Amino acid sequence: MQCFSVTLTPLSAFATPLKGDTLFGQLCWAIRNRFGEASLTELLNGYTEGRPFAVASDAFPQGYLPLPKLPFSYYRPVDGTDRKAVKKRCWLAEAEIKKPVSEWLGLAKTAADIAGDFGKLSEKHPQPHNTIDRRSNTTGEGGFAPYSIEQEWFIPGLRWHIYVLLDTERLSAEDYQNCLTDIGEFGFGRDASIGLGKFKLEAFQAAELPSQADANSSLTLAPCAPQGLGFAPERSYYQLFTRFGRHGDIAVHQEGKPFKNPILLAQTAAIMATNPPASGFIGQGIGGNGELSKTLPATVHQGYAPVIAVNFQAKECS
Repeated sequence: MQCFSVTLTPLSAFATPLKGDTLFGQLCWAIRNRFGEASLTELLNGYTEGRPFAVASDAFPQGYLPLPKLPFSYYRPVDGTDRKAVKKRCWLAEAEIKKPVSEWLGLAKTAADIAGDFGKLSEKHPQPHNTIDRRSNTTGEGGFAPYSIEQEWFIPGLRWHIYVLLDTERLSAEDYQNCLTDIGEFGFGRDASIGLGKFKLEAFQAAELPSQADANSSLTLAPCAPQGLGFAPERSYYQLFTRFGRHGDIAVHQEGKPFKNPILLAQTAAIMATNPPASGFIGQGIGGNGELSKTLPATVHQGYAPVIAVNFQAKECS
């Protein structure tokens, strides 16, 4: 797998967070729409058997990576700062990655530090929506009741960064870049059809994932599915969340429900006690046999995550 660095600039509000697993789902639709369903089917061959053609990270502020989800006792104490302020430190500059993990909390930045005068990286606002009953030309009850969707607006000028691992023998970098451009022009995630989720692809270039010497663990850059992979539980730290996925594109109009079965995943920035593989990712592909969807039995989900190789010692700092 070859690693690429992708830089994006948001052009509108987003109603769906730019997470790696969600981006992969929309990539599959972009491939289908540009190259045809047969091409997508061929690319997905072996996906649930440890042979993904692409693995994407979440989008992070350019130059920064997420701080691992570790107990604070594993970091060196930050003097002169109260606990609430320390909890807001969630971004680590890529330039600091090679320093010991125990020092990362003291080096980490808050969203306000990165945003500067704006004070925050984004703001969320509810957007009211109305569904008109054409029989009465007004709103009503049930499916015609007014509702709100939360939209996230990012500060102007801030660029976002994604790491992509790509099997270029199966999907070329140029084709991936074109599909990503398609997504940015059409819109990413929810309410793309009414203008949300648009972004501009600023840069797409070969890169290397950051790493530490003598690594014994993996820091994930996207949600992943570690179940049954044998990671040492006493040295693995992660937060769980349930992904309630739904189909996109034309699948929402097909017979059956648009909702997928829920999936239990480990949140981004997990520390997994496994030697970083040469492939640059850990996890597993999910679905492909009707487990995720009755509407589209071939549906798969990205349970893989790009990783940063780190040397993590699971011991408390005094």
